[in-house]
Amino acid sequence: MSGIDLHTHSTASDGTESPAEVVTSARRAGLEVIALTDHDTAHGWDEAAAAAARHGVGLVRGMEISCSRHGRSIHLLGYLVDPDHPGLATEIGYAREARVSRLRRMVEKMAADGIPLTYEQVVAQVPPGATEGRPHIADALVANGAVANRDEAFVRWLGNDSPYYVRHYAPDPVDAVRLVVEAGGVAVHAHPFGRGRGAGAGDSLIEEMAAEGLGGLEVYHRDHDEAARRHGLEMAERLDLLVTGSSDYHGAGKENRLGENTTAPGVLAEIEARASGVVPVLR
Repeated sequence: MSGIDLHTHSTASDGTESPAEVVTSARRAGLEVIALTDHDTAHGWDEAAAAAARHGVGLVRGMEISCSRHGRSIHLLGYLVDPDHPGLATEIGYAREARVSRLRRMVEKMAADGIPLTYEQVVAQVPPGATEGRPHIADALVANGAVANRDEAFVRWLGNDSPYYVRHYAPDPVDAVRLVVEAGGVAVHAHPFGRGRGAGAGDSLIEEMAAEGLGGLEVYHRDHDEAARRHGLEMAERLDLLVTGSSDYHGAGKENRLGENTTAPGVLAEIEARASGVVPVLR
């Protein structure tokens, strides 16, 4: 096996495969190591770790932290963090609670306009312990027959520019970087130069994040064209940041395929070296 994919999602947040199924899929894809990085949660770690041990796949335990600056959504990958660190646990707890009230408001607005949807139908799409999010509204709309798939739901009703969009609490990305470092982990900015949801911070904010301890940039991602990749490599070199590549796999929820972008073994070794060791890479 070969290949290291450091960005995947399971049913612990908005993926369509269980944590164990993600690991199984990674094994079938020939990957040597994956990171499970569900949104604002470590809920899937234990299940993924057990499956990784069975299949001989290395596991980097992480999470994708939803951040915001001036209304712009920014996503931060925290690798090998201690999920019980008080500061980090408090922030992701706030974010998870805010997602619940946010989804309720979105559903209410959509139903008021005649879109066939109830909050109970959305909740039925959320696996136990999972982080609630817009993809679960999309899944309820698919189940209702209102749309054919998640992509259509986001295009029609769930995008950031939709009249039904509702913001939710999210930490500032600079604060989130600090919390990841304090929690013993390594912070990597996810898809920093893409477009749409969680697109990126902009160069000046990346510089702020780097000053606070940002460890790397996810340069190799399907949301980045060749110009964005070149810019990412230049910024990483200038700011002494690691360069990662990942699939951002969500199972059937997105077109992204496991291993379509990968991370060099030396970069993973450096991430492991920089982490505190409280949460090690499982091999």
